[in-house]
Amino acid sequence: MSSDLFPGQRVRLPSRPDWGTGQVQSVAGDRVTVNFENAGKVTLRLSGVALDVLEDGPG
Repeated sequence: MSSDLFPGQRVRLPSRPDWGTGQVQSVAGDRVTVNFENAGKVTLRLSGVALDVLEDGPG
């Protein structure tokens, strides 16, 4: 999954729904920085979390 992430993607962290949706800021190796609506910028290790990618636009 980590190789599929890129800056600008909208994501959600299912284990922290209170953070709201986020936008990927950067991906570097096993780390991704996401700017979440309610938590601000958070750097996560992709080996320890599962982000849901949100589809933009019409289905």
